[in-house]
Amino acid sequence: MAKITISVIKADIGSIGGHIKPSQKLLETVENFVKEKGKGLLIDYYIGHTGDDIAILSTHKKGVLNEKIHRLCWDVFVAGTKVAKAQGLYGAGQDLLVEAFSKNVKGMGPQVAEVEIEERPAEPFLFFAADKTDTGAFNLPLYLSFCDPMHTAGFILAPQIKKGFKFFIMDVSYTKADRIIELNAPEELYNIATLLRDPSRFVVESIFSRATGEQVAVASTTRLHNVAGKYVGKDDPVMLIRTQYNFPATGEVLSPYTITPVVSGFLRGSHYGPLMPVKKNSQVSFFDGPPIVNCLAFSVKSGKLTEPADVFDQPYWEYVREEVSEETEELRRQGFFGSAMVPESELEYLGIEKTLKELEKRFIIRK
Repeated sequence: MAKITISVIKADIGSIGGHIKPSQKLLETVENFVKEKGKGLLIDYYIGHTGDDIAILSTHKKGVLNEKIHRLCWDVFVAGTKVAKAQGLYGAGQDLLVEAFSKNVKGMGPQVAEVEIEERPAEPFLFFAADKTDTGAFNLPLYLSFCDPMHTAGFILAPQIKKGFKFFIMDVSYTKADRIIELNAPEELYNIATLLRDPSRFVVESIFSRATGEQVAVASTTRLHNVAGKYVGKDDPVMLIRTQYNFPATGEVLSPYTITPVVSGFLRGSHYGPLMPVKKNSQVSFFDGPPIVNCLAFSVKSGKLTEPADVFDQPYWEYVREEVSEETEELRRQGFFGSAMVPESELEYLGIEKTLKELEKRFIIRK
């Protein structure tokens, strides 16, 4: 059976009124470009947005990091940027950090997650997209879904996943190359936890089944400030997770999102806030946030996608969103103080650093 590749490439190329959402004209431009230029290249595709980021989800037979697939998405974003500039949208082309395309978009600004698979008789998968947060925002949910029977009852009930999973974790602070470590669950749970507790440095890149060797999950790992050398916006990661059979069930993957982990991002990328599960094509608003994640479930057959099922558009998640709003309000009351704002080492605006340098000259040693 021929292998199928599922790819998602996402970028912020312009937004209405600041960091809110892309314009309808911009979305239509992206949709029409992919529809026309993707003929003969893509099997199927889906276009959507999370906050101000536009995602292109596609299926094809070209494998991961394919130059033609990545060139298509890059050209789409370039064409969209022209429309964004013509409309006066904020941050037009913000995530396109290099001048010219080269081989693939990894390391050029857009977020990328791809997995090549041999389709099972039924192939369900989840597509996650986050906005106003950092690459490591998925660390805790992934740990809980693939390590913890409190969320994944399958570790007790389903023998096929009891052998556990292999984690590939990247040190995203290392910029010379991809610095990766391979750790096995459950034997190395404490080592995995030790790394994932620091989502600004260590990020889950991919997860594989130890029972079958199949890839289960893949997440983007691009840190924009590492590419640009300065703050240009939050990383806003994407992720693909296959579910059921030898993998955690869809509900087991979604379960940790009720915890709404506190992540960095929010306004100017400089504050902490709980990650809010939102409906598809949601915009951001309060304090340029809060950090949000949406998730669409698909089934795929011979590369053809079903329509998406919006998993966070269900009454239970309204309760979770209310909880997030209350927690956000409590945290925001602290304003700039203490744990409400990220530490100096993670600030990507230079205002505080410059102020501290100026004030340093005025300190004296009291005798």
